[in-house]
Amino acid sequence: MLRQRRPVADQAELGADGRLANLSGAMTTAAGSAGLLRVGPVVLVDDLMTTGASLAVAAGALAAAGGWVAGAAVVAGPHDPRIN
Repeated sequence: MLRQRRPVADQAELGADGRLANLSGAMTTAAGSAGLLRVGPVVLVDDLMTTGASLAVAAGALAAAGGWVAGAAVVAGPHDPRIN
């Protein structure tokens, strides 16, 4: 449903604001996805969520195309030093 519109920089060393700026405008919906977006809500799937910037930009691109994001499923999140 989504495709990358332009190249983005490696985000490993970027903070939350830098990641959001890096990804801003970088995602759009793929050709032919309009019909799927009309069927019902979308659940975003991401392998790793650090700041949520990728999910926010993806949700924005889908919303701009008329989609509704019901939620997200994430495999891993940021390291929490309170947890061993």
